[in-house]
Amino acid sequence: MINKENLEQIDISGMHKVYNDWPKIARDTYESKIQSIDFRDIDHVVFIGMGGSGAIGDMFSTILSKNNIHISLVKGYLLPKTITKNTLVVATSVSGNTVETLTAFKSAKNFGCKLIGISSGGFIEKYCNENRIFYKKIEMIHSPRASFIKFIYSLLAVLSSILPIHQNDIVDSINNLESIQKEISSENLSKSNPSLQLASWITGIPLIYYPYGLQSAAIRFKSSLQENSKIHVITEDIIEACHNGIVAWEKPSQVQPILIQGKDDYVKTKERWNIIKEYFSKNSIDFKEVHSINGHILSKILVLSYILDYTSIYHAILNKTDPSPTKSIDFIKERL
Repeated sequence: MINKENLEQIDISGMHKVYNDWPKIARDTYESKIQSIDFRDIDHVVFIGMGGSGAIGDMFSTILSKNNIHISLVKGYLLPKTITKNTLVVATSVSGNTVETLTAFKSAKNFGCKLIGISSGGFIEKYCNENRIFYKKIEMIHSPRASFIKFIYSLLAVLSSILPIHQNDIVDSINNLESIQKEISSENLSKSNPSLQLASWITGIPLIYYPYGLQSAAIRFKSSLQENSKIHVITEDIIEACHNGIVAWEKPSQVQPILIQGKDDYVKTKERWNIIKEYFSKNSIDFKEVHSINGHILSKILVLSYILDYTSIYHAILNKTDPSPTKSIDFIKERL
């Protein structure tokens, strides 16, 4: 198991300390009264972002799926051709220097649509200031992935005019983060810590199954394990997997299934979970289940992300891996 000493020795830059503070960061950000923008006649929102910044767009895409607004996610250089003057393009780059995001954002200006830039500075800030584009500067905390929570609550304020979220839903999400923090933080390195339990169980290649609606949490978990633990990870939609991926379990494998389930998944999705669990049990395939809490989708996604991000940090520590450095990403960025 992990103790305070080896946690400090391996996590040299103290990523776990930032995660201990996530609920406080969320509350402080929300209560800072960030300026909201009144967007009218928006029928299409495009989120541009890569990596940890792209996970922010994933989450807002999930929230806005409850609205009559078309959502596009851009993780690359090219924008969809469906952009009009009623489109809002949101470019998020925690560093402010992400090449793909900046390239796509610059091309958006030619569509005559509404634009927002979000970063901690860098080229995004410079471009927005030079072109009189609405810009929100948000301080980066430790790394783009650790800054996720601050950027989420900042954007909740900025985009409040188009989000189907009540103030009570946001307050509840912070309260829920504070509640789960007591169980999963590094102040509780006991066997009762659910994030530590899951991290200890992962010894092979995790295969994360998810239902529609919780995809953003699954993608976030995959990315966090890849960046923090430096391991290969697979994600699959549970319904689609029943038409193809399930066949791979007919042979022995080092892959380990993790089932991310929503408290109020669609009734037919719940049926599918039961069948999959029956299949795994009959074939002696060990699996783990992670359940969302009850409540608004914002709370569900953020609490899941909190639990699973901690899992990736603890898994790194258990394997004597510093979660912070991403040398392979640096290698690629240096050559762009």
